[in-house]
Amino acid sequence: MSEEEVASFLGEERTLTCATSGPRGWPHLMPLWYVLRDAPGGEPGPRMWSWTYGVSQKVRNMERDPRATLQIEAGEQYQELRGVMLECQVAVHRDLDVVKTLGHEIFARYASPRGQPPAEGLPAEVGEMVDKQAAKRVALEFVELRRVSWDHRKLSGIY
Repeated sequence: MSEEEVASFLGEERTLTCATSGPRGWPHLMPLWYVLRDAPGGEPGPRMWSWTYGVSQKVRNMERDPRATLQIEAGEQYQELRGVMLECQVAVHRDLDVVKTLGHEIFARYASPRGQPPAEGLPAEVGEMVDKQAAKRVALEFVELRRVSWDHRKLSGIY
């Protein structure tokens, strides 16, 4: 996929699978909701961000080894399969304001139906719930190092 196709695909999809190295050396795979943010300083982007509980196994794995592989995929039949795999360095952010802001972004994105822009604002009770959860969570910034993408729709039935 081209840069534009990848950016569009990542903007359309809603769940990534995050693989970290578990304590016994086995891959540890977990689904995460995510948002896209522009990369700083004109770096190629977009950059993916997620949040999760700070005491989760994936965070312990990232603290031991800050590498993760992300996969976002779509399609039911072979000729429809498409996706992106990203090898990333992970920055774990614990600053409460950073975590709260990200939590609000995530909930605004997922409050809207697929294909619609994020909600303008969250209902007060949802915002309060996000703020309470933020104290237990961390923000994960995935810094892309390498990318592989595929789109079987472009194969035109030739495999």
